[in-house]
Amino acid sequence: MFRLLQCIVVTPEKTVRDGPAEFVALTLDDGEIGIAPGHSPMLGRLGCGEMRVTQSNQTDRYYVDGGFVEVLDNVVSVLTPRAIPAEQIDETVVMEQLDAARKRPANTPELAAARDQAVQQSRAALRVARRGVL
Repeated sequence: MFRLLQCIVVTPEKTVRDGPAEFVALTLDDGEIGIAPGHSPMLGRLGCGEMRVTQSNQTDRYYVDGGFVEVLDNVVSVLTPRAIPAEQIDETVVMEQLDAARKRPANTPELAAARDQAVQQSRAALRVARRGVL
């Protein structure tokens, strides 16, 4: 018998996704992870990047902006500040955000870290937006 995962993606504003999945791939802080039915329980810290959810030969792609993932009893729970469907990412807006991030002041370690984080987030969103175009 083929089992499915339940994939739940929640942001502070809303539940972005709550449905079945055959496979979920996520960007963690230290690499990418693939989750299939029967995956062992885990808790992980998300990086900013792509989340792919496959169901019935269709893959939905999202930009996820950090957060946490929990896998328990075939339920993948993603808690993130932002989850944007890839097709809703406006490359022009993200390029403007990247340009603004690069121009941020970085004359203290804290400001440099904030600038680097903003640049990393913009670049990750661009990769997600462009991946479906290629």
